[in-house]
Amino acid sequence: MAKSKGNRIQVILECTEHKDSGQPGTSRYITTKNRKNTPERIEKRKYNPILRKVTVHKEIK
Repeated sequence: MAKSKGNRIQVILECTEHKDSGQPGTSRYITTKNRKNTPERIEKRKYNPILRKVTVHKEIK
């Protein structure tokens, strides 16, 4: 029996404040989302180790 592809996909979250700060490097996290329940891009508050604070991370392509 063949399995279907499923609704869960892997997405990359990237820090929005880090781009504006001008510091080298990036803060990225990998997570999964259900594409059926959340078709729009997600954003979460995650810790940025370079800036040493919690910032908003948005989904990138």
